[in-house]
Amino acid sequence: MSELLEDPAQQQQRVAQLKAVLREVVTGDDVPQARQTLAHLLTGCDACLVAQAEDELIREGVPVEQVAKACDHHAAAVREALPKDAGAEFPAGHPVETFRSENAALKRLAEAMLNHLPALLAEGKAIRSDTLDHLNEALNSLLDVDKHYLRKEHLLFTCLERHGITGPSKVMWAKDDEIRARLRALEEAIRAERRDESQWRRAVLSAAQAALPAVLDMIFKEENILLPMSIKTLAESEWVEIWAQSPQFGWCIVDPGREYRPSAKALLEAVPPVQRSAAGTAKRDSLVAERGPGGVGLAMTPAAAPAPPAAGALIFPSGALTLEQLVSLFNALPVDLTFVDADDRVRFFSEGAGRIFVRPKAVIGRKVQHCHPPKSLDKVEEILADFKAGRQNVAEFWINMKGRFIHIRYFALRNEDGGYLGTLEVTQDLTRERALEGEQRLVRYDA
Repeated sequence: MSELLEDPAQQQQRVAQLKAVLREVVTGDDVPQARQTLAHLLTGCDACLVAQAEDELIREGVPVEQVAKACDHHAAAVREALPKDAGAEFPAGHPVETFRSENAALKRLAEAMLNHLPALLAEGKAIRSDTLDHLNEALNSLLDVDKHYLRKEHLLFTCLERHGITGPSKVMWAKDDEIRARLRALEEAIRAERRDESQWRRAVLSAAQAALPAVLDMIFKEENILLPMSIKTLAESEWVEIWAQSPQFGWCIVDPGREYRPSAKALLEAVPPVQRSAAGTAKRDSLVAERGPGGVGLAMTPAAAPAPPAAGALIFPSGALTLEQLVSLFNALPVDLTFVDADDRVRFFSEGAGRIFVRPKAVIGRKVQHCHPPKSLDKVEEILADFKAGRQNVAEFWINMKGRFIHIRYFALRNEDGGYLGTLEVTQDLTRERALEGEQRLVRYDA
């Protein structure tokens, strides 16, 4: 690539040229000519220089909204001129590979919808119920892009800003919000009442043609500008930070792989200094407890001293558990647990061996409303509304499914002041329990 042959002065000159042309695009003066000039400047250009030019424009006072709008205008030039580079390869589970695999899934979905919607919604063609189900299912998957954007905005952008790169967090975040709004408009169009069939079809197609190309454009910008720039900029420890904090936001459409294993050195470096200090304090306090404040030993003998919690244990009011113990405890329970937070997002589910309803990890961070078919959505909304308003605390159902008796309960979780924290779903197969008779007083182990 040509930028490898350029010295810093030449690179800065290229950035200045890019800024001048981008200003022309922003002001709207002879945009076609500006695009042509931009395409010439971008030939063999490093993605970092494009981002740097946008960043400097913002620092010089050009409104973020105008720079974001310019991105749309010069998207075609960027698409044609940037080097087609496959980029560095990373093991499955590395944040870069996770972003890439999610983008690939989003691209397939958005392109499929763009290609098939006109035929599905053609005038004069009856709209079947299964067509609507498939459309809603595709839309629900597409709305998962929010989790992809949240990880990018709160984790990747944070790390880039440490290196003085603030342009993406301003320009791309603005575009992300625009895409979110367009997807919400598409959702509203699809789920609107179909009083006028022709008007409904036109509204859905119009909303789709506004939202889906925007999703595809963002995928291109991430793959060809944001990720290459991030790969060149971030240290391994910063990728570990992103990797460690990503699960709280969840995954988009596909689950991340598990091949990526950070080095011990990177794991240590990724721990924020405050946490590192706290860990050191805990170790020091442990030594004080063993030796006494004066360093000469405690009055109690080792046999009389209570055993301290294991290192790294989570301290509860009624005891302490390590993360490993807690995960094993959840998975050993004879019930399936799913927790939905106060914002209606799925945040946790247990992974017992006999789980009744399958939960892919991609559901983490997803709105619970998007995890249910339209026909049951009103029931979900009713339960959540009653829980949030404090009208109810428990809702339960039981069904017969393939010869099994399934008991499903929902519990409102509240803090000490009664504030709503979320909903816990508890699902249990009670087939065996309902068949029990008499007594069994001797120990019997399950085979």
